[in-house]
Amino acid sequence: MSAMENPQELHDAAALSHATGGATPMMAQYLKIKEAHQDYLLFYRMGDFYELFFDDAVKASAALDIALTKRGKHLEADIPMCGVPVHSAESYLLTLIRKNFKVAICEQTEDPAEARKRGSKSVVAREVVRVVTPGTLTEDQLLSARRHNYLAAIGKAAGLYAVAWTDITDGTFMTAQVDARALMPLIARIAPAELLVADNLGEDPALEPVRQELGDRITLIARLKADPDAGERLLKRQFAVSALEGFGIFSRAEISAAGAVLSYLELTQKGRLPSLRPPRQQAQSGIMLIDAATRRNLEICETLSGTHEGSLLSTIDMTLTAPGGREITEWLQSPLTDAARINGRLEAVDFLAACEDVRARVRGVLRRLPDMSRAMARLLLGRGGPRDLGVVRDALVHAFAIPDALASSPQMLRPVPADIASLAARLTAAQGELRAIHETLVRSLSAELPLLARDGGFIAVGVHAELDTLRRLRDDARLVIIDLEARLRAETGIGSLKVKHNNVLGYHIEITSANAEKLKASETGRSFIHRQTTAQAQRHTNVELSELATRIADAAERALALELGLHEEMVVAIQAASGVLSDVAQCVAQIDVLSALSTLAVERGFARPVISEGLEFRIDRGRHPVVEAALARQAQGFVANSCDLSADGPGRLWLVTGPNMAGKSTFLRQNALIAILAQMGSFVPAAAARVGLVDRLFSRVGAADDLARGRSTFMVEMVETAAILNQATERSLVILDEIGRGTATYDGLSIAWATVERLNHVNRSRALFATHYHELTTLAQRLDGIANVTVRVREWQGGIVFLHEVLQGAADRSYGVQVARLAGLPDDVLKRAQEVLRALEQGDTGRRAKTLLDDLPLFSQLATAAAPARSSVVEERLRALAADELTPKAALDLVYELKRLVDQVG
Repeated sequence: MSAMENPQELHDAAALSHATGGATPMMAQYLKIKEAHQDYLLFYRMGDFYELFFDDAVKASAALDIALTKRGKHLEADIPMCGVPVHSAESYLLTLIRKNFKVAICEQTEDPAEARKRGSKSVVAREVVRVVTPGTLTEDQLLSARRHNYLAAIGKAAGLYAVAWTDITDGTFMTAQVDARALMPLIARIAPAELLVADNLGEDPALEPVRQELGDRITLIARLKADPDAGERLLKRQFAVSALEGFGIFSRAEISAAGAVLSYLELTQKGRLPSLRPPRQQAQSGIMLIDAATRRNLEICETLSGTHEGSLLSTIDMTLTAPGGREITEWLQSPLTDAARINGRLEAVDFLAACEDVRARVRGVLRRLPDMSRAMARLLLGRGGPRDLGVVRDALVHAFAIPDALASSPQMLRPVPADIASLAARLTAAQGELRAIHETLVRSLSAELPLLARDGGFIAVGVHAELDTLRRLRDDARLVIIDLEARLRAETGIGSLKVKHNNVLGYHIEITSANAEKLKASETGRSFIHRQTTAQAQRHTNVELSELATRIADAAERALALELGLHEEMVVAIQAASGVLSDVAQCVAQIDVLSALSTLAVERGFARPVISEGLEFRIDRGRHPVVEAALARQAQGFVANSCDLSADGPGRLWLVTGPNMAGKSTFLRQNALIAILAQMGSFVPAAAARVGLVDRLFSRVGAADDLARGRSTFMVEMVETAAILNQATERSLVILDEIGRGTATYDGLSIAWATVERLNHVNRSRALFATHYHELTTLAQRLDGIANVTVRVREWQGGIVFLHEVLQGAADRSYGVQVARLAGLPDDVLKRAQEVLRALEQGDTGRRAKTLLDDLPLFSQLATAAAPARSSVVEERLRALAADELTPKAALDLVYELKRLVDQVG
């Protein structure tokens, strides 16, 4: 499940911890900590570095491509060691997490001076303060700003399954109960960075698709961590309630999954749990189910090659904030099946699209909003700093300006839709609740903020009188030092005397060695206390400088302590208001999505779809949004096509024929994407659209083998087709492309034929079925509900021109040879292909094919073409000729001679 090797396979550090004889105190401490964290790489803090030893060093050096060295010996063997600087540790952590490692961060928890008080051989106390795993990241550098980073868990109780998932960077905490068939589609929609599975479920057959899909993203946990009773206790303690019914009626499977999530967070965060919102149940009946294969095939959030660019999400995402980017991803991943909720969103998008001034004002505010959710998460987990406080301050300033931006204007002739009015009201209410903390942050924080609280200087002047006094003493010290230095120069007569500071001696008086005798001769110099002599200088101090240094140091320390105390007070206030702050962030994200979808509609010419409870699916001049955007960048237009799968239309199931490259797959995909966009609450790329709610979307477009699972291309195709035929309903939308092409012609045709019949008779789904088996087109005459359409092409000068128009009717040819010519196949292959095609199209196909194969003329033609031709008499005569020696008379005679030879050969 994990990419990490078992530590015992190389050099088991845990075993070494039982044999610490001869180990240094530091190494004994390391081995004890490592024993408790055997499944993790241990980042052991040593000054300004995190160091790794034994097997951890071997693995990390290979994964990070850093030097592997050695440090001392243990049990007569060299200790492998590598290290990374603390200040750049995040970049190394990112690499390790991406390679499926998990890392335990072990920090020094006491001052070295305190350790020395226990004895010269005492080791600084250290402990693991955090375990870094893919699902528990909070650092911006380790996360995608516009994608959720979910930690999920599967629970099972009383034969039922459930999934709980959370994003600790914004407090989201959800649960859903599902049956075994819906488990994988739910996991595919959530796309967790890490999935927790109890070890007793490791061999559960229902989880096999999950194991195959997620692989190394699965973390096995002890079954006790997923115990429903333990989970209920954890949930009650986390949310300080005596009963969970106030949050919803959760099944034991849901409690098992939610408890597993909390238990894992306690383990990885070392008891400092993030601020999570109470768990909220998500009814799966309200969301369109889309399985993992369909999500891949339609390239909804990423392309088949795994990139964001070129996906549907990258094409429609016009959000301006990071929370908005995460929210639009969530909407796109989870299209609704509740007509009222969809129409509420569409009304809001329509309003903002129509009211240009309101949209412009809102987007002007959104453009300045930082990511408050993730800043809060870092602060509440003890990983934040002054800049995160500044993010909360700035986010509140701009968020509270949104209600005014959404307010009615004289140009508006329509009321504000309910969804927008509700969001604005929530922000207005939050403004009252957060006024005190908002004012504190605005008043207390300075304009320029340091990254770390320990750097100080983040509390504004005038906020705290004692802090201002201490700062003046600290900051004016330089002027006092300059005055002291000038006076000592005058009293000693040494013009080069300087008062300096370093980390070893602190403040000191430095003179050159050449002035040593002059110093002794002065009365002031005789009161100096010698501190250090170097080759070029002597360093001293005196009582006055020592007292001044103490006052300066005390002032700096006390000033920093006061700032840290004020920092902690603000963090505590944010934690107390975290629920309201999270609601503000959620409102901002949703307003951002609505404004983005309205901008998309206006700029791309999208139309508002009509959503109904019926079974219609009528798209007027629909377009593929991704392909259209790509063509627009090349100043080319997209050919729009209509589709009507309604009961009163041409047919509920369309058989789509036509040559490769004509646009069949694009036509299929665009209608599936239009259904997704419509039910997420977006306008759609069409002149008009009427969509009866789709409960499940299936797409089997394109296929590739899956060698890792031992599946051929055809097997992958059949598995996906089986899932469709077993699960599709009359409310489903099914997209099938070239079923049966991966096997023998008659086998493939038979499978395609039977699939069409079942979809039409049993599933009764709305469906688009693209095929090169032209025999299937006869089904339109035999069966009700089936219609033939074809993608139009035009033959031109021996080739074809793709018109990309979908029309009623059936293609009689696939134009495969013409497409092969466009691909650049050699002329002799194309010529032979035409001959074979003509022969196969005549009479007994089997007999003609056998005759053609017996003759194998292609190979004889190639052999003939490859054999060198024998020289003719004329060629031999010309080769023997000395052209430069011919006279005009001889040249004329040669012409007559060659003419005669040619006549003889003829």
